[in-house]
Amino acid sequence: MPNVTVKPVHFEDFGGSDFERLVFAYHLRIGWAALAWYGQTGSDQGRDIVGIEPSDQGRDRRTVIQCVNRESLTQAKAEHDMANAVAAPTGAPDAFRFVCRSAVSAQRRDEIAQAARNLGVRDVTIWSGSEFEEHLRLHAEFLLRRFTEGVVFPDDGVGLRAFVDDFSELDDAGALSLIGRAFDRPAFRTPFMSESYLPAFLQAIEDTIGALNTGIWKTRDGIEIRRIPSLHHIRDARIRGELQQTVRALDALRRLFKRGLEEGRIRHCQCSQPNCPTFMVEPSAAAELDLERTRMLDRLNRIIPHFDVRID
Repeated sequence: MPNVTVKPVHFEDFGGSDFERLVFAYHLRIGWAALAWYGQTGSDQGRDIVGIEPSDQGRDRRTVIQCVNRESLTQAKAEHDMANAVAAPTGAPDAFRFVCRSAVSAQRRDEIAQAARNLGVRDVTIWSGSEFEEHLRLHAEFLLRRFTEGVVFPDDGVGLRAFVDDFSELDDAGALSLIGRAFDRPAFRTPFMSESYLPAFLQAIEDTIGALNTGIWKTRDGIEIRRIPSLHHIRDARIRGELQQTVRALDALRRLFKRGLEEGRIRHCQCSQPNCPTFMVEPSAAAELDLERTRMLDRLNRIIPHFDVRID
């Protein structure tokens, strides 16, 4: 088989709006919620894109994304945009992200991070053009391919969402990679005896069953994060059958949890607060749940490329 050389993408060959469309589409693709494209309106107040960055630690961050399709990211430009974003009507964000077309030195990264801290924002991510390309190739190869082939991306948020959720060109590996994201949450990583909020655990199981069956991926609060391929998009009958078995395993996990509640092996504390998250769990019940969950994750680890979610 001949060697294939992957040439770097020349983002400088594309206009600023095209670059923003790609950045917006990428963050849609990886599951950011409540994305708003302020740069599209021409009055961004230092905020090209704003969205909720999901975290598997349960601490989602409201993040302002700046798209820097310039020869360099200057300190003056970064400080000006961050100051405007902090002063905008939407309020100071939890984090900043700069997506650039050019290289960014370590010194410049440190200086921008310090300027953000001076504004009260401690988290800053800066991607050079090559780093952005790596993320695209890992998580959104189809978007990068369309972009470099000159396919015109829609110029509005609604159209871009439909564009991003077009799974017709995805092969099974790409579809499985997106499906695997529905499992990247604390409910599938935390030992049951360490689970801090058991109602959220049960909701996560039910949401994941729904995501596999329908492709609708939601937060535990019922807010739709985005669409992903359902198991019905998978062409390989064997893999599709494995995912159907995963749905059954999730249902077994849900029924095991509910049986623990009925038997009193998992029980709410005796305080008078109806929304108290504290539960008492017998070690044997926790061990059974961890074992059932591990079996389910082992199945997924075998069929989803690069998937490696395990109980910590």
